[in-house]
Amino acid sequence: MFGCIVAGRLVQTNLQQVDVNKYVFELPEAQTINHIVVFLLGTNPFEPGYAATVHLLWPNKSWQLLGMLSNDKPSAIFRLKATPGSENNMVGPTAELGISIEPIQAIEQQMQQQQIQQQQMQQQNALVPAGQQPSSVSLQSAKQIAERTLQSLYDYATSFATKPDASMGMFGSGAPVQVLPVKVFEDWYTSFLRKLQRDPATSMQN
Repeated sequence: MFGCIVAGRLVQTNLQQVDVNKYVFELPEAQTINHIVVFLLGTNPFEPGYAATVHLLWPNKSWQLLGMLSNDKPSAIFRLKATPGSENNMVGPTAELGISIEPIQAIEQQMQQQQIQQQQMQQQNALVPAGQQPSSVSLQSAKQIAERTLQSLYDYATSFATKPDASMGMFGSGAPVQVLPVKVFEDWYTSFLRKLQRDPATSMQN
């Protein structure tokens, strides 16, 4: 029912059924794979209301959703990335390409969730300086974000600071005192959230 082609290799039709409506292709020397095409052979279309998700499994990793196939989309091409350190192995690892036939509604929900996760990753990567990996600068980025956020609050709040008058009572022992209305913090918080929702990357950089 299914076939796959690894770029630069022969067509694979050695599909193994591992469970009800679940199938697997073995992908030897997976560290050399850049692109893979998965397709329906055309002999058996999906039943009405059904389609298939396509997944990738690296050794010692979890299944990763790549995409989907359907009667309306009988083929798809995916770009794969080797796992860290796999290029240093003397014998290349064997990955698995999994195909699971499921109701279309369930698949559409998975694809929507995947799109949300990809957008979140893109937003996180936008905060990382060019040429650096997110994991190597996570603490540095967190420190910079905290400093910028506190500086923004300080600049905004101090612009509304006023000296107390007699109606405000006594403060301390005559030391210089400035007063900030609570509403100042509420307005800053509301404005900050609005900027964060509109453009997370820019709001964290400014």
